[in-house]
Amino acid sequence: MKYISTRDARATPVSFSDILLGGLAPDGGLYLPQEYPRVSSSTLETWRGLLASQGYAALAAEVVALFVDDIPVGEIRAMTARAYSTPKFASEQIVPVTDLEPGVKIAHLSEGPTAAFKDMAMQLLGELFEYVLAERGQTINILGATSGDTGSSAEYAMRGRPGVRVFMLTPAGRMTPFQQAQMFGLDDPNIFNIALDGVFDDCQDVVKAVSSDAAFKAEYHIGAVNSINWARLMAQVVYYVSSWLRATSGPGEKVSFCVPTGNFGDICAGHIARQMGVPIDRLIVATNENDVLDEFFRTGDYRVRTSAETLATSSPSMDISKASNFERFIFDLLGRDAARTAELFGTGVPSGGFSLAGDPAFPEVDKTFGFASGSSTHADRLATIRSCWEQAGVLVDPHTADGVKVARDFLSSHPDAAPVVCLETALPVKFADTIREALGSEPDSMTPARFRDILSAPRHVTALSNDVDVVKDFIRTSVAEVRV
Repeated sequence: MKYISTRDARATPVSFSDILLGGLAPDGGLYLPQEYPRVSSSTLETWRGLLASQGYAALAAEVVALFVDDIPVGEIRAMTARAYSTPKFASEQIVPVTDLEPGVKIAHLSEGPTAAFKDMAMQLLGELFEYVLAERGQTINILGATSGDTGSSAEYAMRGRPGVRVFMLTPAGRMTPFQQAQMFGLDDPNIFNIALDGVFDDCQDVVKAVSSDAAFKAEYHIGAVNSINWARLMAQVVYYVSSWLRATSGPGEKVSFCVPTGNFGDICAGHIARQMGVPIDRLIVATNENDVLDEFFRTGDYRVRTSAETLATSSPSMDISKASNFERFIFDLLGRDAARTAELFGTGVPSGGFSLAGDPAFPEVDKTFGFASGSSTHADRLATIRSCWEQAGVLVDPHTADGVKVARDFLSSHPDAAPVVCLETALPVKFADTIREALGSEPDSMTPARFRDILSAPRHVTALSNDVDVVKDFIRTSVAEVRV
C-alpha cells in the first residue's frame, strides 16, 4: 500500500510511515491510498465474529493492516490493543451502538479519555508516532489547530511520549469553558497551548502555511495530527465498520450514517469505508449555521466564507468555513484528476471557492458516492436536545443534536430509506450552557466522575497574534528551550 498526493499529477508513491510523520504533502495536497482496499461480504462476516469474540481492538488491527505495509502486523495488533482498552475507554465495547428512536441509532464515539470522538483516532496516532519515531531515531514537533476537541484529544494521546512535542493552536475565546480547561489544564513539558487571535480557519491556515514552508518543516521536524494527516482518517474508518456490524444482523444489510461535520474529516472516513465495500446506503452531512458543505451538496457551489462571516454558534466545533478534508473527496469525485484538484484548491479556495454546479461530475455526488446533506440552527439543536431527553431519556451534545435533527429530516423526506446511525461527537458535559438552555437545568448524570474537578485546574496557554512568523518564532524558541 502506497500513498499519493491529491495535487501530484505524477502520482509519486510514498510509504505510510513517511506520510504519518509528514502530514501535508510538499505540494500542499493531501495523501490518499493509491487505491482503496476492497473488503468482501465474507470478510465483513468474519469481522463480525471477530468483533463479537475479541472486541474492537482486534477489528481495528485487521482494518489498519489493510492500509499499512511497513509496520509488522504483530506491532499493529499490540498498538491497537493499547489504544483501545479499558479503563482508557469507559465502555468495553469502545463504540457502543444504541437505539434512539425507530429508524435512528447513535454510535457512541465519546467513551475515550477526553469525551470526544477525536479520541478514536488520536489514541492510535500516539502509538503510531511513538513506534515510528523510535524505529527511525527521530523526534517530531506536532503543529495542529483545534476548534474544540482535536486539541485535547491530541494532547492527551501525546503527553509524555518520548520524541514528541505538541504545539496546538486554538481560536481565542471560541471554545467552551470545559474545552479550554481540558486543554489548558495540562502542564506537561512537551505540550504547548497557543490561543491565536482569530477563528478556527485562521488557525488552520497557519498550520498549512507552516507545513508548506519546506525548509522550516524539515529543520524543525513539523508533523500534523489534524485530519489532514491520513492516519487520522484510517483510524476513523474502523468505527464505521464496527458500527455497521453492530447495527446490522447479516450480509449486505444497509444503514446510512449521519455525521455532524465542519472539516469533512469524520464523514470522509465514511466515504472511504463505503468505497471499500462496507454496505453504507447514504452518507448524510450535517452542518450548523456555517453551512458551506450543505450548500455544496445541495447546489454544487463551494463558497468559502471569510473569518468575519464565520458565525460563532452553540455547536462551536463545527464553526468552520474551509473544510480541509473536502479536497480528498473532490479528488475522488473528479476521477482522481490531480491537476484539476490542484487548480481548484491551490488557487480557488483562497479566493472564495469554486462551483461544480454545471460539471458532469456533480450528479455523481449522489448517484455514485451516496451523499446527502442538511443543516441545523440554534433553535433546532435546543429542540432536538430537549426531545431526545424527554422522549428517550438520552442526553446529546449540540453537535450530535445537529446530526439527529438532519437525520430526522432525511428520514421524513425518504420514508423508505435505510436506518440511520448518527455519529456522536462529544459528551454533553463539554457544552453545559447549551444543555441548561435546552432543558432548563443540568441533569445530575451529565458530568462523569472523572471530569468533576476539571474546571478548577490552573491554565497553561500562550496568547499569540494571527501571524505565521510569530508562530514560527514561538516554535523555534520552545524547541531551543525544551528537550524531550
